[in-house]
Amino acid sequence: MRTIRKIGAYWWCQAVGWGANASLSFFFAWTFGREIDGSFILRALIQAGLGLIFTHIMRLILIRLRVLQRSIQAQIIFFVTFTLLFAVLISATSLSLFRGLDLFTKDQRSFSFVSLLIASSINAFVTLLVWNLLYYIYHYVERVRNQQIESLRAESMIRELQLQRIKSHINPHFIFNSLNSIRALVDENPSRARTAITELSNILRSSMQVEKAETVPFEKELNIVKDYLALEQMRFEERLQVKFDIDEDTLDQPVPPMMLQTLVENAIKHGISKNISGGEVEIISRYYEFSHELIIRNTGKLNGTYNHEGFGVSSTMERLKLTFGDKASFELRNTGDARVEAVVQMPVTI
Repeated sequence: MRTIRKIGAYWWCQAVGWGANASLSFFFAWTFGREIDGSFILRALIQAGLGLIFTHIMRLILIRLRVLQRSIQAQIIFFVTFTLLFAVLISATSLSLFRGLDLFTKDQRSFSFVSLLIASSINAFVTLLVWNLLYYIYHYVERVRNQQIESLRAESMIRELQLQRIKSHINPHFIFNSLNSIRALVDENPSRARTAITELSNILRSSMQVEKAETVPFEKELNIVKDYLALEQMRFEERLQVKFDIDEDTLDQPVPPMMLQTLVENAIKHGISKNISGGEVEIISRYYEFSHELIIRNTGKLNGTYNHEGFGVSSTMERLKLTFGDKASFELRNTGDARVEAVVQMPVTI
């Protein structure tokens, strides 16, 4: 069906183009007061018909020889050569028909066939050159558009694969620890156990849906992180303190899904769990210098491995680049008071 539409469009363009060429002949004849009789009309129709036939043959040859797939220098040589060759062929054919059908004008009869062939070939060369330029421009634009589509498809595929990789990085130890904690609560505190099951379910559901959207409202991401921290507090008990400093105006700002949870999980894994006395995780969301700034601050000390090779850091940088390009930034740093900060800055949407 697509091929039929393309052929139809091509023939429509051919018919309209050569019809316009014939119309110009009538226009100039009328403008300069030349006689428009049956012979003139027949000559114009013959020229338009031959133009359509010969340009179609030229197109078939260009396709057969894959001219548009060659280097730009080769394309120029082919187009100029074909234009000159077919200009002579069209002129020779049309003049032969005119002479055989006795369609020459009085002025044309006064010139030799060679002189008429040279003059006609020059006019035909200009016309065919325009045809070739339009043909080349159309295919050039079509090729660029197809390349852009393929590039977007490739980018989309890469993004999907990266999101799938992030999705699959659900820490199994966290799930097992949470289930063990819930099992211990079943007899001691059934109500808290039911709540914990709901919190774990929310986290798993969110991780399963991460590929369905590039961004989610910060409020939704924050609620999932609160569930995550509530489960971790069951395991760490007094060793994990949680603090929130959230500007409510930032709750509707878009953030990459699971990014905040990944950073908080990183803070607990590399900070709190390695400290015998535990520590504090603080989440800050605010507007700062025309950006939405997220800060995850935790007790601990930054080291080289944590800085450069951790999944949380690499995945966060990838997600920010995929979602916001160069408009977002990420930094991991020591604060000087035995704490580590993960700072994310994202563009504000209104």
